[in-house]
This record gives sequence, structure tokens and C-alpha cells, in this order.
Amino acid sequence: MNVDEPMNAKPEPRSTIDLPMKVRAGRYIRQPGGYSAFIPAPLPPNPPLELSGELQALLSQADRALGRLDGSVQTLPNPDLFVFMYVRKEAVLSSQIEGTQSSLQDLLAAEAHFLDPDMPRDVGDVVNYVSAMNHGLRRLHELPVSVRLIREIHAHMMQGTRGGTLQPGELRTSQNWIGPAGCTLATATFVPPPHHAVPAALGELENFLHRGDTLPPLLKIALAHVQFETIHPFLDGNGRIGRLLITFLLMEREVLHKPVLYLSYYFKKHRQEYYELLQAVRDRGDWEAWLAFFLRGVVEVASEAADTARRILKLREEHRAAITEQMGRAAANGHRVLESLFDRPIVTVKDVENLIGTTYAGANSIVARLVRVGVLEEMTGFARNRRFRYAPYIALFNEDRG
Repeated sequence: MNVDEPMNAKPEPRSTIDLPMKVRAGRYIRQPGGYSAFIPAPLPPNPPLELSGELQALLSQADRALGRLDGSVQTLPNPDLFVFMYVRKEAVLSSQIEGTQSSLQDLLAAEAHFLDPDMPRDVGDVVNYVSAMNHGLRRLHELPVSVRLIREIHAHMMQGTRGGTLQPGELRTSQNWIGPAGCTLATATFVPPPHHAVPAALGELENFLHRGDTLPPLLKIALAHVQFETIHPFLDGNGRIGRLLITFLLMEREVLHKPVLYLSYYFKKHRQEYYELLQAVRDRGDWEAWLAFFLRGVVEVASEAADTARRILKLREEHRAAITEQMGRAAANGHRVLESLFDRPIVTVKDVENLIGTTYAGANSIVARLVRVGVLEEMTGFARNRRFRYAPYIALFNEDRG
């Protein structure tokens, strides 16, 4: 049974009679097994999008919000450190949409090799998501967003995870469907195209992405996300790959200079509406409602990310001042540790020893002083094998912070 990434919507069994006629997004076609699968129409939509009124205003707002975000990130002393944490925030949220329980704290602890018996077992899925995202960002310098790149990213994301036996990096060779646990092809919420139609549908999507036209980049990216989710080319991981596709396209089209816009926070917050709008495109060709939702998400998430960038700058200056005032001759080493925490916010005394090149006792003294200053916080409660986190910094990326 190939039930991929269930929606939260209540299942509505789709009758094989009285199916909707062909709409802008595609049509349902009866398959030999008696069920009906959706065959997407090539992009862009026909009839063309109605880009007036609210959509035009939202597009303008989204462009301005992205400009402010880009400017805010560039003011940071090292924008790549902001990217480091945002990549991890996105990995956690996108994975949670698919049912994982791991938090940002769990992910950071796993990357710091902190073996907590209470840590969710699915944290490996999130670690793989980070690896897949970083692989894709590196490959964008050599390879355009394409079926080849999507397959590479999928292989990285799925290898060794719960879905690792479901052909990582390979297009599916059987029918999948979307719906709650226990549903069948007859009662599924949505049945994507049959496997033999997947390569052609992906080829059309790739052609659309690289075809010259007058569509604004944000709208083109929003259309591509829905089309990918509709094709559902893999047996597992389609939702996560589809959300990554947004980030890679934003970078490829140079809408942003750094990959710091991640919509999983918005999609998770409005999860039911998100799924309903995807289905409304397929059933009624309602692309405009989806585009309005997408653009509102860009405005909200870009504004939140710009605010986080400003908070990081303020936090860094406050802690630099506190270290200078309270750590005396040890302030230079305190500053070195502080800067390293933006890249690795969970550390051990041994890590600090290696960073500043002192003795273990000297590193232990620096860590103790940073705890007193309010930079570090011990997180294990152990007398030995202790781990320390830069708690105020991690809190800025908490997935539940509005």
C-alpha cells in the first residue's frame, strides 16, 4: 500500500462516475483498476491567471517584504550563520508537517552527538532533511533546478530513514495515493497520476520552469509547488521535497541572495487550508485562491525572518558588551566562544578547549563565566559529559514563536 504523507482533511470517497470535467489544472481519468487518477495539465494555467485586484496588491507586498528581509540579513556580521539556523528551523517544521515529533532542540542535540534516550527516534529524518537541503544549495552552483537535481535531493533525504526502503532518488513505479491511514485507492482524498505518466509530467514542469515568459518569479514558484505536489513523483517524501523546491527556486531566480525564506511555518500554521487549496486547484482550477494564500505566507514569513535577523544583531551586541564588562582578561576568549555559538549553539567544555587552544581547566573556567554572564546554559543536569547551549539564541528560532 502506497499511502504517501496523509492530509488532515476528512476523506471524501471519490466516485468513479460523475467526475468533474476537464478543468484548468487537469482532469481525472479512469484507470484499469477502476479508480480515477488525476492527470495535470501543463503550466501555465489556461485560461490565464487573473492578476488584478487583491493578487496584484499581495504580489507587491510580497516583493517589498522580501526586499526588507534581504536587507536585514545583509546587516548581520555573518549572514551564513543566520542561514545555518534557518535551514534547521525549516527542516524541523517541514518534517513536523509529515508527522515527526522532533524539535529544533532535538535536532541541534543530535548534531552535537548528545545521546539522550528520550530523544524522538525520528530525529534522523530531520538530520537527513538538513543534509538534503545543504546538498541542493551546493549543487545549485553547478546544476539548474531540474528533475535530476530533485532526484539527487530526494536520495539524500530518504537514505537510511523510515522511508529509506521506498526507492530513494527513484521515480515511483507504482500508484500512490493521499489520504488518512487505512484508506484505499477508492476512498483516497487524492490519487496522483499513474506512474507511467510521471516522467512526462515532470518533463513538462521542468520546461515550464526554464521557459522564458512574463510571469513574476513568485507566481511561477507558487505554481510549480502545486504542480510538483500534484504529480507526487516519489513513493515517500513528496511534501518535503516540494517545500524545498520553493527555496531552491527562490535562490536560482535570485529573488533572495541567501536561503532564508521558508514557508513550512506558515503551511504548518494553516495546514488544513493549505491542503484544501491544493485540492481546490485540482478539482476547480482555482489557482488564484492558492496564489493569494502563498503570497500572504511570503509576506508573513519574510517579515518574521527580518525581525529575527534584527533580534540576532541586538542579542549579539548585548552579549558582546556583557562579556567585555564582566569577563576581564578572559573577554577575548569569551568573544571567540560567543561567535562560534552562532554556528554551533550546543557545545562541550572539550569543544571550547579545542576552539581556544587552552587547557581543559581553562576552558571549563571560560564556560563557567559564560554561564554566569547568561550566554550559556547547562542542559543535561549531569556532573560529567555536560552539554551547554546558547539558549537565548536558540529561542529566537523556536518554531512556536510568532
